[in-house]
Amino acid sequence: MDRQEIHDELDRACADFAQIIDGATVAEMRRPSNGTNWTNEQLLFHMLFGYLLVRNLLPLVRGFSRLPDGASTRFATTLNSATRPFHQINYVGSLGGARVLGYLGMQRLMRRVIRDLHLSLQRRTDDELSRGMHFPVGWDPYFKDFMTLREVYHYPTQHYQHHRRQLTFTGM
Repeated sequence: MDRQEIHDELDRACADFAQIIDGATVAEMRRPSNGTNWTNEQLLFHMLFGYLLVRNLLPLVRGFSRLPDGASTRFATTLNSATRPFHQINYVGSLGGARVLGYLGMQRLMRRVIRDLHLSLQRRTDDELSRGMHFPVGWDPYFKDFMTLREVYHYPTQHYQHHRRQLTFTGM
């Protein structure tokens, strides 16, 4: 995936997120999603959280990518050992996120994080985008054992698209 494709997919996800929030009723937002224990609004927050996570992961990936390979391997192994608590925190964190931020707050935050990812991606050289680190594969099905920075920029949209299919809005 090249840089422009990543920019384009970020824009598509941001527009889709806004369209969902603008078009959904409160009743639809509170309807159960398909295949998760979250409501639609909780799942939307979780989808937003994927982008927030990546924005915060980027400095970590850039740092570990400059260290010997074993450093990120040990780090990923340590994180993998905490997979169960991670999943519990991830679940509970999404329970109230939409209620705390509100729908328009989630939409504003999505626009802000997408803007930040665009700016960050523009500043990266091709060499930087080719470096990477090991990841805790137990944390997410889209995490691979080793991910380049380019793949990390792509990850939140994979995550978004996966969960997008689980939303249960009518007519969307």
